[in-house]
Amino acid sequence: MAPGRTSGFHRQGDDWFSSSSLQSDITVVVDEVKFHLHKFPLISRCGKIATIVEESESSTERTLQVHLEEFPGGADTFFIVVKFCYGGRLEFTPKNIVILYCAADYLSMTDVYGEENLLSKSKSYFHKHILKDWKDCVLALQSCELVIPRADKLQIISKCINALSVMISTDPSLFGWPMMMYGSLQSPGGSILWNGINTGAKIHSNESNWWFEDVSYLCVKLFERLIQTLEAKGISPENLVRAIMYYCKKYLPGLGRRWQGGQSSLSRTVTSFSMIPANVNQVALLHSVIKLLPEKQGKSFCRFLLGLLRVALILGVNNTYRDSLERRIGVQLDLATLDGLLIPNYSDSDNLYNTDCVERMIRHFVSSESNVASISPLSTDLNTSPLSGSFMRVAKLVDNYAAEVASDVNLKPGKLRGLAEALPESSRSLHDGLYRALDIYFKAHPWLSDKEREQLCNIIDFQKLSIDACAHASQNERLPLRVVLQVLFFEQMQLRTALAGCLNVLDAESAPTASLAIPNETAGQSVRQDGWVTVVRENQVLKVDMERMRSRVGELEEEFSKIKEEMKNATNSNSYLSSPLLVPRGTGGNLLPQASDAQQDVVESGTPTPRASVEQAQPSIQNPRHGKTRGQPWNRD
Repeated sequence: MAPGRTSGFHRQGDDWFSSSSLQSDITVVVDEVKFHLHKFPLISRCGKIATIVEESESSTERTLQVHLEEFPGGADTFFIVVKFCYGGRLEFTPKNIVILYCAADYLSMTDVYGEENLLSKSKSYFHKHILKDWKDCVLALQSCELVIPRADKLQIISKCINALSVMISTDPSLFGWPMMMYGSLQSPGGSILWNGINTGAKIHSNESNWWFEDVSYLCVKLFERLIQTLEAKGISPENLVRAIMYYCKKYLPGLGRRWQGGQSSLSRTVTSFSMIPANVNQVALLHSVIKLLPEKQGKSFCRFLLGLLRVALILGVNNTYRDSLERRIGVQLDLATLDGLLIPNYSDSDNLYNTDCVERMIRHFVSSESNVASISPLSTDLNTSPLSGSFMRVAKLVDNYAAEVASDVNLKPGKLRGLAEALPESSRSLHDGLYRALDIYFKAHPWLSDKEREQLCNIIDFQKLSIDACAHASQNERLPLRVVLQVLFFEQMQLRTALAGCLNVLDAESAPTASLAIPNETAGQSVRQDGWVTVVRENQVLKVDMERMRSRVGELEEEFSKIKEEMKNATNSNSYLSSPLLVPRGTGGNLLPQASDAQQDVVESGTPTPRASVEQAQPSIQNPRHGKTRGQPWNRD
């Protein structure tokens, strides 16, 4: 509001009075503020008021009262217009030019009601000064927020945005920017000087991000329109995305810590020192940003989308926008990181993390990759397709995520199963990650029944466990006994397969050795000198490894025999239990192969034993080769 006393006017309470000795004959009300004025100065400049006065000539009231509804800029702006009508001096600035321009249009202050009237003067100043200067144009555009409808009618917004887009898309060095805007005075460090004082603002460089800070002070609607215009002008999508990310970082708390690592903010410019941040509605910003963002992929962009999704869940945005973010993240899930996926649950659920959201993103990934695979003529098999690399990365990420959320005591078994089964089986070459997640889950949920544990163990293909995982599982007291038996069986099969491979290698290595005895003495001497020592050493190493494997197979067979004996005893005392052995996923329903070696290890009775018998049998499943702690969750080094 203007000061309490100004030349020609004074204020009493909320009302303004002319200091003239003539009695007021018109009262103009703007935003409940009354201006006690005179008709002649107003009707000589304002067409709208002149029309109202003409229409009210038949009125018998001595003082005419006029109400101006939705006046641009409110009472403060009308006070400036009143001073202009009374012959006062008017000073245009980048911050008030748009409001005065709109107020002059509202009051129809054309040249018909006086030469060099307010409408023509403001229009001339706007085109001659505002549209040719970056700083003034940004300040004028920001002031349009309060009068967007009328500024659109006068094409003020479109002209400002078009001028800014031309400056952004043009190389500033071609016009000597920013020297033409800020003068030639600058400090040795590159900061702009004002009257010899260092302002702290940096001169614009030729980098493409010099305009991010200034336009970040615009409201959401104006910023959105600027980005759309820049896109039409041909600005690169990467640069537009960076500008959007910068804008979101400014107005969405917590988002700045999650994208592009420790990227520092841009230096403030002279323009931004003259502006205040916009009053941004965060929900409206999210809606606008989701529409503006192009279909782009990249690690930093994926991290930014995950941050947006986190904020969207906090604010409770519409499911349509949430699904759009989940789809965008899902198609590039192989670029995501574990910390980005650990999204807390902001709903009424007791779960610590939002696993439903992650599961939906996994299914979006599978769907998108499957569509690409159906188009690609290279291969339809995931194991040989070039797409298998992304599937394997996502599988590793999902397994690590499952291990992180498994410690949540409120996580239901179905949630963990849903995460594991969201990816196709062929995406995992090893199931060690799934085993680790289940082991952590069993430790955090000791109240699970054996049936629930066995059902969860169905998601693991024990033939895809590594030797180390099998060794840990064979001593894991948290696993059901029938699962431990299967692990022992498959560990034996793996060791026998490895032993057979070593024997084949040994035979292949000994074949060249036998061929050394050739008639050619010179060739024989050369082979003996160059390769004999190496071959002998390799054979010794292979023999040692083979002996170790044979010893390990013997130990496993002895342990397996003891367990069978324990099961026979338990079967005799608990004859009512006669269900078949649990079959892991992917084994085709047959626990044991038809080979003669494997038939020796067939369990005569596949009946499950009570937990008491499990505890009796567990001490015999000790593996002297691995020093793992039985109560410690497995973590592969």
